[in-house]
Amino acid sequence: MEDESVRWNIKVSRDTDLALRTFLGAQGMKKGDLSKFIEEAVRWRVFHRTVQDIRMRNADLDPEKLQRLVDDAVDEVRSERRGRKKSAKP
Repeated sequence: MEDESVRWNIKVSRDTDLALRTFLGAQGMKKGDLSKFIEEAVRWRVFHRTVQDIRMRNADLDPEKLQRLVDDAVDEVRSERRGRKKSAKP
């Protein structure tokens, strides 16, 4: 299910516009693909920055302690998912 779209007004340099449109054209993309490309780029950038922030926040943690925290979080999510699957069955 696709979320409701919103319109952005953005401003970029002519060089950026030309480079991106040339790239999209070379990939066989159409006019509407510009929005898709920008959305994907923004999602990737947000994800990348989030990962960087988490790495910096945890840089001083003992690797073994960090691994235990990750393992505990994964176990918790898995047990929640198992619980949902069981309750979903008739």
